[in-house]
Amino acid sequence: MDADRLGALVGQLGDRNAEEVVCRAIEELAVRLSNCDRMWRRQDWVGLRKSARSLVAIAEQIGMSALARVANDVTGAVDSGDHVAASATLFRLIRVGERSLAAVWDQQDLSI
Repeated sequence: MDADRLGALVGQLGDRNAEEVVCRAIEELAVRLSNCDRMWRRQDWVGLRKSARSLVAIAEQIGMSALARVANDVTGAVDSGDHVAASATLFRLIRVGERSLAAVWDQQDLSI
C-alpha cells in the first residue's frame, strides 16, 4: 500500500474515518475480485470489464497501486478483444489481489 496515499486519506478524513474507508474498500475489493472470477467463468466480458474497472478506482483510492495497475491491464485486454490475454491477466490480478488483501488482513492493526 502507498503510504503517501494513506497519509492523504488521514489528512482528509482523520484517523477513524480513514480506517473505516480502508476497511470498507478492502471488503469491496474482495467482492469485486470474486465478481471478476465469476464473470470470467461465464465469459461475460462486459461484466468482467466493469468489475475490473471498478477495482481500479477502489484500489487507487486506498493506495494499492499494483492492484490498480493489473486491474487496468485486465480492462485493456478485454477492450482489445484478446480473451487469452484477458484470462492470463485476470489470473495475475487474482494473485496480486489475494496477496494484497492477505497482507492487509495480516496486519490486524490497520493503524493508518
